[in-house]
Amino acid sequence: MSGHTPVLGIRALNRATLARQLLLDRADLPVPDAVAHLGGMQAQEPQEPFVGLWSRLRAFRPPSLSDRLTDRRLVRTHLMRRTVHLVTADDVLAWRSRHDAMLRQKVLGTYRRELTGVDLAELAAAGREVMSDGEPRSMGELARAVAGRWPAPGPRALGEMLAAALIPMAQLPPRGLWRTRAGARYLPLSDWLGRDVDPPSPPGTDPVGRALVRRYLTAFGPAASADLRAWCGLAGLPAAVAAVREELVVFRDERGRELLDLPDAPRPDPGTPAPVRFLPAFDNAILGYHDRGRVIDDAHRGLSVAGARVVLVDGRVAATWNEDADTVTVAPLRPLAEADRAAVEEEGRALASFLSGGRSDRVRVGASPDA
Repeated sequence: MSGHTPVLGIRALNRATLARQLLLDRADLPVPDAVAHLGGMQAQEPQEPFVGLWSRLRAFRPPSLSDRLTDRRLVRTHLMRRTVHLVTADDVLAWRSRHDAMLRQKVLGTYRRELTGVDLAELAAAGREVMSDGEPRSMGELARAVAGRWPAPGPRALGEMLAAALIPMAQLPPRGLWRTRAGARYLPLSDWLGRDVDPPSPPGTDPVGRALVRRYLTAFGPAASADLRAWCGLAGLPAAVAAVREELVVFRDERGRELLDLPDAPRPDPGTPAPVRFLPAFDNAILGYHDRGRVIDDAHRGLSVAGARVVLVDGRVAATWNEDADTVTVAPLRPLAEADRAAVEEEGRALASFLSGGRSDRVRVGASPDA
């Protein structure tokens, strides 16, 4: 290891993450600009992005997200890691082809036995023919429409492969609108947005991969190549990283891992105060890394994939939270100092008011576990 490579401690990485993720200071950004800056938001739980944006933007109001879904500037779609993400229309059209192979492999990883012998090109063509009438369909409806030709795999495998991998799809409103319960219904992105997905790059070039590296570091850096892969799920980015390496600066973490970053990106002083923040389930501020230790202790790592909503205190996961009957209930994971507990209660009251539409600001903070 070179002795000249600067080392970033875990607190320095934490503060950089908070700054990039708009969690150190709430930002004055329009919702589409914030979603673009974040490289999309994980959104398989349809209501969670509202809390994610409330914690990141000043004066955020739910219609500013709902309206952008209905006017098609934002889209819900399967993308990074085969997970439903909220992304801008421009980004999904630019990025989708680069994710095609990964999406197929992820679905095959779950349904390989069921889909053995199925020609995926033929299945895709049949699915497109079904969807050519312009009618939105659920995964089940789409699968049943082609099941006569492929009865063996079953509707779950067929529907997942068609809607999440073979055909670039949008999940349509009202799913994802504020305080709305609705099943997932799909329409091809080209029909919903009125524009075709960008074609794959010519062999030997990867402008989308290079753009993804830069966009990832903007929202998550400094980070290792393994972190980039954990965020997007793409295996074939080493060449893209190599292509932009001369644009980047290099650090090491305390374990010696190489970290890459954009030269002018914010890296706040490790002593910068970090406010209490409430994060939604599956927030990419945690899931967007292979090494999540900059935000969450190893002992609590399982919470990040179990759908727990968490509270950041001094930039780290210190509690979980839930909402019930217009009350936000906080369960500490470690002892909270009196000042931290008061800050959690204050932010929790603001969140309760947001979630209840101003009807309530009730918050209940449970007893801290023994030190």
